[in-house]
Amino acid sequence: MLSSLQQHVFQNLSAESVLYLLSRGWTSVDYSRPSAKHRKIATSFRDTSLKDVLVLACSLLKQVLAKPLNLQDQCQQNLVMQVLKLVLNCLNFDFIGSSADESADDLCTVQIPTTWRTIFLEPETLDLFFNLYHSLPPLLSQLALSCLVQFASTRRSLFNSPERAKYLGNLIKGVKRILENPQGLSDPGNYHEFCRFLARLKTNYQLGELVMVKEYPEVIRLIANFTITSLQHWEFAPNSVHYLLTLWQRMVASVPFVKSTEPHLLDTYAPEITKAFITSRLDSVAIVVRDHLDDPLDDTATVFQQLEQLCTVSRCEYEKTCALLVQLFDQNAQNYQHLLHPSSGVTVDITIQEGRLAWLVYLVGTVVGGRLTYTSTDEHDAMDGELSCRVFQLISLMDTGLPRCSNEKIELAILWFLDQFRKTYVGDQLQRTSKPYPAPKGRKEGRKERGEKRRKEVYARMSEVLGITDDNHVLETFMTKIVTNLKYWGRCEPVISRTLQFLNDLSVGYILLKKLVKIDAVKFMLKNHTSEHFPFLGISDSNSLSDFRCRTTFYTALTRLLMVDLGEDEDEFENFMLPLTVAFETVLQIFNNNFKQEHVKRMLIGLARDLRGIAFALNTKTSYTMLFDWMYPTYLPLLQNAVERWYGEPACTTPILKLMAELMQNRSQRLNFDVSSPNGILLFREASKMVCTYGNQILSLGSLSKDQIYPMKLKGISICYSALKSALCGNYVSFGVFKLYGDNHFDNVLQAFVKMLLSVSHSDLLQYRKLSQSYYPLLECLTQDHMSFIINLEPPVLMYVLTSISEGLTTLDTVVSSSCCTSLDYIVTYLFKHIAKEGKKPLRCREATQAGQRLLHFMQQNPDVLQQMMSVLMNTIVFEDCRNQWSVSRPLLGLILLNEKYFSELRASLINRQPVPKQEVLVQCFRNLMEGVEQNLSVKNRDRFTQNLSVFRRDVAEAMCSDSNTEPCSLNMMS
Repeated sequence: MLSSLQQHVFQNLSAESVLYLLSRGWTSVDYSRPSAKHRKIATSFRDTSLKDVLVLACSLLKQVLAKPLNLQDQCQQNLVMQVLKLVLNCLNFDFIGSSADESADDLCTVQIPTTWRTIFLEPETLDLFFNLYHSLPPLLSQLALSCLVQFASTRRSLFNSPERAKYLGNLIKGVKRILENPQGLSDPGNYHEFCRFLARLKTNYQLGELVMVKEYPEVIRLIANFTITSLQHWEFAPNSVHYLLTLWQRMVASVPFVKSTEPHLLDTYAPEITKAFITSRLDSVAIVVRDHLDDPLDDTATVFQQLEQLCTVSRCEYEKTCALLVQLFDQNAQNYQHLLHPSSGVTVDITIQEGRLAWLVYLVGTVVGGRLTYTSTDEHDAMDGELSCRVFQLISLMDTGLPRCSNEKIELAILWFLDQFRKTYVGDQLQRTSKPYPAPKGRKEGRKERGEKRRKEVYARMSEVLGITDDNHVLETFMTKIVTNLKYWGRCEPVISRTLQFLNDLSVGYILLKKLVKIDAVKFMLKNHTSEHFPFLGISDSNSLSDFRCRTTFYTALTRLLMVDLGEDEDEFENFMLPLTVAFETVLQIFNNNFKQEHVKRMLIGLARDLRGIAFALNTKTSYTMLFDWMYPTYLPLLQNAVERWYGEPACTTPILKLMAELMQNRSQRLNFDVSSPNGILLFREASKMVCTYGNQILSLGSLSKDQIYPMKLKGISICYSALKSALCGNYVSFGVFKLYGDNHFDNVLQAFVKMLLSVSHSDLLQYRKLSQSYYPLLECLTQDHMSFIINLEPPVLMYVLTSISEGLTTLDTVVSSSCCTSLDYIVTYLFKHIAKEGKKPLRCREATQAGQRLLHFMQQNPDVLQQMMSVLMNTIVFEDCRNQWSVSRPLLGLILLNEKYFSELRASLINRQPVPKQEVLVQCFRNLMEGVEQNLSVKNRDRFTQNLSVFRRDVAEAMCSDSNTEPCSLNMMS
């Protein structure tokens, strides 16, 4: 049956349309065609045949409705399924060549061609698919709903206003009919597609348009009831709830912009949706605990996504939501306190109560965070204060019971609440609100004054209950909670990680930093950052090495706090570094012994992560110099010895290499040492030793399996390349000094670069993104400032480098392709200047002339290298979606001037492949490309060529796309 359908379709299509249909999945795709040719075929198919395919498929579906389907006949079911899939593929067609991200389907608009208007204006079209949904079994009806999802996503501009209103009315009628007969929604597939359908309605239609539909009051009631039922059955298709919450979030967010006098009724139903979400989550806890089900709270990504959607909905008629949360919070907090007494506590009941409290804290944080997404009043701020009081009281209760009484879920929920409160009401995080407060007489009120008034309202109630009157008191509470968590939750990675991220967020704003450093808890942390006070800093064998990662975040935040009042106080810095000094001295004493080598390794891993966090936060020359003086010359050689000893253990080498890469970063010119300081050279020498040590050792591992090659080898190489690139581009080392004084550290690190490079295949260079994004920028630096090194490479090595550039030119990663273009430009420019000045050099420049002659000789021996790259760049300009046209234009001019004969062959190849009427147009395009371009590579001449190339690309595209029957071609004459 399927083959007969194909034959029926093919008989009504042109040969090229059949080719495109085949390339879309009915047979293999010809990947040798340039993407521009694929787009051209797609455009031709869309304009000539796609509408006919859709009409044919719809006519077949009408026949299915006219003659009842025999459910026992598998062939008939397969036929209907394929026809529905055909319709769906027609509606999913990439009409405008945008290649939209399919993962973001809730934001998609279907760009239906204008010629299809008549199909969409016919009410029978929508009725057909609604009727199919009601008539077909679930396996097929969900496909009908998928088609309706696309119909609901049709672009608005396809209709005029009356037509759009009529079309929307038909969609709403279909929704009403489905909700009045919900039997089919018991199937998870139908349920999911229907939720997507509802979300698409609000994505493509404004609330003001929806309320004008006659059936709106009844339909919004039915949707609300459907949503409430869905939320109450939280275990059924939980992934589909996202679309329902998206619908209500966008509906409520649109309320301030509705100009229609028709009631939107959201003030009636939005509080019911919020209530259903709250009560259903609380009710789920007992079922999860008693039946040992998967706890939704464990899926934090989904929880956060749903809460962020709910925050907008919850602020509609906020009084009702606040009253509900206050009632539930008080009731559950009292029950929890009662259960904590030894005589009345039952483990299961306590677990249930803790789960309910965790949900309530999450929900309070959500509604408080919703303050930033919805129009609010002073009364709403006071309600936020009322709710926040209860969470702060719970924090005191939970911390009082530590370590005997603790619950990870509640702690994570509290951190969510604190972060939401920070964003909404604390210091630097205040954002502009939608409700302007009255300004003082005579001038307009500013953002700061609105923020102060907002804080005044929320702190009014908190001051009565908790004595929290302003930001300073809140920050004290924040820091006390952070210190408590770090002290008592050291063996719980999720809590520690979230706590440190909260601390890191607090440490970003300068105004907050000035307030934080005055708090006793912060002063305590700055003076006592040891494992004795904060167990997560310990190095017990029971700790996972991956848990050490959070130490970097901790020390980054801590160093920012130190920097506020540090200035040039070296004694203060030495005191801060004292715990690390003690640890390094301990390692130095036992490093050469075999006693507890694993213990020493763990200590070094932790110290490397600590120092990386400190180095990241030191953005001034003075503070960075203090760190360098502390590390050199005592401790940096120790790290190098660790790399030499444990080179085959990435858990150890990666943190140390990343530390060195961070030290090489000249961020904010922090490495611009005084003119009398040798620190820049000393730092580079240490980095050179470490890179050479690692490079030589890692090559001794031999061949590695595919799953081991990146973590064991390529990751370390990529970090070494990043460090070397930072050193070469940092402008804090004069590399000519090394050769002048016979120092081989620079030559050694370049040789290590070559050895590591030759051990990596070209495919791996491009396959692993971090490796490619470190190698190609490094190569760009080398070709810019160290061409003498490039041209003195052995021919096989130089060929490897040039081949890597050629392959990088075709990658979709613009960072990589742009670096390749720049590197190629430097090479071509060097070669062009050498040829232009050959024979004109005086005797004293003979050495430079010989170096250039060596490169020229290599290119003459391998002419296909530059020719291949010219072909790639011309293909990119003519046939591909060139996103970095400026970067491509720079080396292309040099390639043309160096290979004028080959460029003429490329030009002739392209022109001769086109129909005769187009050839003259293309000849003129190429003539215009070189118009006004001289035989030099001056900046002015390059800019002129870049301008011409932009016009050339546009004119060639217009000429080649005007006729869909153009023979496909490629400029790659080397293949």
